[in-house]
Amino acid sequence: MNFNYNGKNYEIKIIKKNIKNTYIRVKEDMIIYVTTNYFTPLAYIKKLIEENIINIYKMIDRQAKKQEKKESYYLLGKKYDIILCNIFNKVVIDDNKIYTKNEKMLDKFTREKAKEIFTERLIKCHEKMNKITPMPRLIVKKMRQKWGYCNKRDELITLNLELIKYDIDEIDYVIIHELCHFIHFNHSKQFWECVSKYKPNYKINRKILREE
Repeated sequence: MNFNYNGKNYEIKIIKKNIKNTYIRVKEDMIIYVTTNYFTPLAYIKKLIEENIINIYKMIDRQAKKQEKKESYYLLGKKYDIILCNIFNKVVIDDNKIYTKNEKMLDKFTREKAKEIFTERLIKCHEKMNKITPMPRLIVKKMRQKWGYCNKRDELITLNLELIKYDIDEIDYVIIHELCHFIHFNHSKQFWECVSKYKPNYKINRKILREE
């Protein structure tokens, strides 16, 4: 089965499992996965796809944004063109271009910049919260599923390196989110009240991070 959107065909894969409900997802490979029960008729699946066509459009757009973000170079919300040139012994940013000797140099620059910016924002957010939590140690690394992680026992916060691609506002949200976990180690109503107190527009930040 295929699904057409904006003149492009997307493959539909049907996965049969011992489950009650049917789920439609678009994954990173840009394939539309329909997970359903062994006995679900094909006619029902086609009808479900037709009824959810707008949601599928949105899922395709969301994944396309994610892929574009991965394949392009972003720094603090701004997109840059990468210019590789052997004459540079350090990374140089000029307007919307980044000049670097090679990708290894750029990767080192990105990691150092992320650690620098995240540390600065952690201090600012900690102060904004009136230092009601411990001042945690910070680790920056690539993570597949999370933007941040709080280790309450070791007083440690881990932030996803990919977060450096986003605006300061989104970075602050993730940091405040993790700091609030030192107070409420769950996602209860009280936890979100804590996040909202120090980051009133957090729902906008969540939407940006989820869609892109």
